Amino acid sequence: MTTQQFASPSSLAVAANFLPDHWQNDVAKQLAPGENVLSSVEVDLDAKLHFSKGLVLVTDRRLLARAPGETAWRDWPYREGLALRHHDHAGVGHLELTDAHGLLASWRFTLGQNLHAVRVADQFQDQMESALTGVAIQPPEQHTCPSCKAPLDADQDDCPICEKVLHTPPSTWTLFRLWRFAKPYQGQLFLGFLLMLGSTGAHMIPPYLTMPLMDNVLIPYQNGQQIDTSLVYMYMGGLLASAVLAWALGWAKTYVLALASERIGADLRSTTYEHLMRLSLEFFGGKRTGDLMARIGSGSDRICVFLSLHLLDFLSDVLMIIMTGVILFSINPWLALVTLAPLPFIAWMIHLVRDKLRTGFEKIDRVWGEVTNVLADTIPGIRVVKAFAQEKREAARFREANRHNLNVNDKLNRVWSLFSPSVSFLTELGLLVIWCFGIWQVSRGDITVGTLTAFIAYSGRFYVRLDSMSRIVSVTQKSASAAKRIFDILDHVSSVPDPVNPVQVTKVEGNIELREVGFRYGNRAVNRGISLNIKAGEMVGLVGHSGSGKSTLVNLICRFYDVSEGAILLDGKDIRSFAVADYRRNIGLVLQEPFLFFGTIAENIAYGKPDASREDIIASARAAHAHEFILRLPQGYDSMVGERGQGLSGGERQRISIARALLIDPPILIMDEATSSVDSETEKEIQKALDNLVQGRTTIAIAHRLSTLHRADRLIVLDRGVVVEEGSHDDLMAREGAYHRLYEAQARNVDQDLDDKDA
Repeated sequence: MTTQQFASPSSLAVAANFLPDHWQNDVAKQLAPGENVLSSVEVDLDAKLHFSKGLVLVTDRRLLARAPGETAWRDWPYREGLALRHHDHAGVGHLELTDAHGLLASWRFTLGQNLHAVRVADQFQDQMESALTGVAIQPPEQHTCPSCKAPLDADQDDCPICEKVLHTPPSTWTLFRLWRFAKPYQGQLFLGFLLMLGSTGAHMIPPYLTMPLMDNVLIPYQNGQQIDTSLVYMYMGGLLASAVLAWALGWAKTYVLALASERIGADLRSTTYEHLMRLSLEFFGGKRTGDLMARIGSGSDRICVFLSLHLLDFLSDVLMIIMTGVILFSINPWLALVTLAPLPFIAWMIHLVRDKLRTGFEKIDRVWGEVTNVLADTIPGIRVVKAFAQEKREAARFREANRHNLNVNDKLNRVWSLFSPSVSFLTELGLLVIWCFGIWQVSRGDITVGTLTAFIAYSGRFYVRLDSMSRIVSVTQKSASAAKRIFDILDHVSSVPDPVNPVQVTKVEGNIELREVGFRYGNRAVNRGISLNIKAGEMVGLVGHSGSGKSTLVNLICRFYDVSEGAILLDGKDIRSFAVADYRRNIGLVLQEPFLFFGTIAENIAYGKPDASREDIIASARAAHAHEFILRLPQGYDSMVGERGQGLSGGERQRISIARALLIDPPILIMDEATSSVDSETEKEIQKALDNLVQGRTTIAIAHRLSTLHRADRLIVLDRGVVVEEGSHDDLMAREGAYHRLYEAQARNVDQDLDDKDA
């Protein structure tokens, strides 16, 4: 059914808030006078999943739609039995309109439109209730995103569609958060402060002694008087003593504070890494390895250097300036005011460039993370790079990242290169003003030459310290940027948290129950409404097409992610009530891609149980049929395994991985495509071992080759995130359903491969 009525101006005003601009004229022709558009979604996939534009919209009178690739509009006034259902899977969203007689229409869209589709379905439900009950529902406030026109709630300011990750500029105050790491060493820090106070005071003595040395010794001698050697010895002794004292206190200060800052840096690294290990896989899914390495490595080093050197110098400079100012005012207030005249201008310049430096250094850190990411990608994957002859491409990618890093640094250096010489110019100008004003006062007899000499000496130290303080702006902003990036990790809360009062994990029987389990990854629904009961000691196989949700289900059982809906129970208790580490100690996991650490064969097998005896390690290796090939290695179990298992075949790495899982003797064994990377002969050896190992152990297996699951007690067939079949191999084959089709398709592929080999 179609409509060709024209909308009133008020209708068009409402429609403009909820429609993309390019649809407004077309929709306006379909609306009846006074009809208001309440919500809409642009459906962008046709029935064959080809990209094409269409529109589904909810008004206060009906559902109106134009399917992708069509020109005609259809509408459905609200009536009893009408329902609009929304669901999504594997990157494709669906809206289905049904009534008591069946499906009326369906529309597909990419998940970029998912939020709009959810709002359309909710709005449709509200309007249906209004039409059936006769209770009018107030239309939503005309509050939309100014960019994409997505409808927003009344109290919602940020559009979840247009909103992007904003890099909040680091604040210098972030450095004060480091106090939590410095607090355990406050005694050492206080001692260092006292030593610094004494060292700074000792440095103030020599200029003060030059004043009587000039007035009482050198100038009288120049005027023909005899030198008083006792005064010379006294002043020289004072200068020597102050120099020795300043050196000794400076050495002690630097040593004490360096020890404290190194320990603060070490605690910062350890705490950050430990927190990183506690975060869920969801956090790592959105982060690059090189970026995290740069944050914990170079970022913490930068903070450590700041605390041990630059902060120490800054505090010393502040004390020196304060003491110098006090001494100068005590000698001659007018000359002191002239000496301090450039200080407000320098402070103004520091304030002027501080924000640019802060945001600039934070950007430099992120860009440097891009350079590190290239290294973290290519060095572990060097075999793939060389296999596909992509050395030049990766070198070009590194050059591009390096060039970006260079450009960002150049922009910041343009600001810094102007700031630093300007401060130096002001300090030199200040010394010139002091000379001029001092000579004028000497000529009037207001001060002596000795006083002017002392002033020049103090002023020189004052301006040197002032220049040093101005330079610390750069270092401070770099450290603030590094601290922010580290606290971004520390402030992140795991999406798989430990309970406040965890239930103790006692003896695990191995009964696993899934109650209406659903899981969403972002906007995409991966699993929906899965209910299973896996008995202790039972072997269950998960089968289905790629993307059907098998691995996700295993990840939920391992609690790498928490369910979005429903619950998973172990022996009748929700797994979220257990401490995560205690729960996972009862699970042995063998992944599709075995990961081995750099170390010996024995160390890799004993990774989950570091205190295991050599006898236990060998027994696990025998059970995994790995003992024989390990003995053929040059040093047997003490042979070194290269990074990620370099030097071993895929089957050998997998058998070591299986031995590692078996050593902890878990009541639950999970195998995610454990035999997909081994040859047929190796697979037979592993299957022989598994025949004994699964006895009395709850086993959940995902297998690429369906033939390996013949001995499973039960097979669970998944399709688009839901369970479609369940039963033994023979039962499922007899039903000739989804499992039968999978098995037959795989058998045909095997036969085809054999024919190709014979040919």
